[in-house]
Amino acid sequence: MDEIKVGEVFTISDEANEDQEVEVLAKVTLQGTDYIAVSFTEDLEEGSEGDIDIFFLKIDEDGELAAIETDEEFNKVSEAYDAILAEDEA
Repeated sequence: MDEIKVGEVFTISDEANEDQEVEVLAKVTLQGTDYIAVSFTEDLEEGSEGDIDIFFLKIDEDGELAAIETDEEFNKVSEAYDAILAEDEA
């Protein structure tokens, strides 16, 4: 996969193997690993700001998207994303 950029839209398969379009909201690099925060484009289009599900994916060394496997890793990425949001609002 090419370099993923904020604002990019792509399709992923969910647990039920259905294709869902997601948009990249932010990109964070922690300890040499890139992560992206994404949300379903459908949720973003509806503009329901408070109800948007945001989830995080890891970009592995091959440039492929992977799930975050531990709560500890998820919490680090979530905190970094919150910090980015705080900077954007300042």
